[in-house]
Amino acid sequence: MAGTIGAIVTVVCFVIFVAIGLWAWSGRRKKDFDAAANLPFEEEDTPSRIPPKHD
Repeated sequence: MAGTIGAIVTVVCFVIFVAIGLWAWSGRRKKDFDAAANLPFEEEDTPSRIPPKHD
């Protein structure tokens, strides 16, 4: 019985993994993911608040 439950859990996890992969690679999500990928480049460059070390 424990082997059957383990097999079922494995199959369910694999199906969830495949579903997440299909969701992430679907064409409908490309625009959102491209926008999220460019977020770090959209921020303004500001000087660091940490003063430089003078040795």
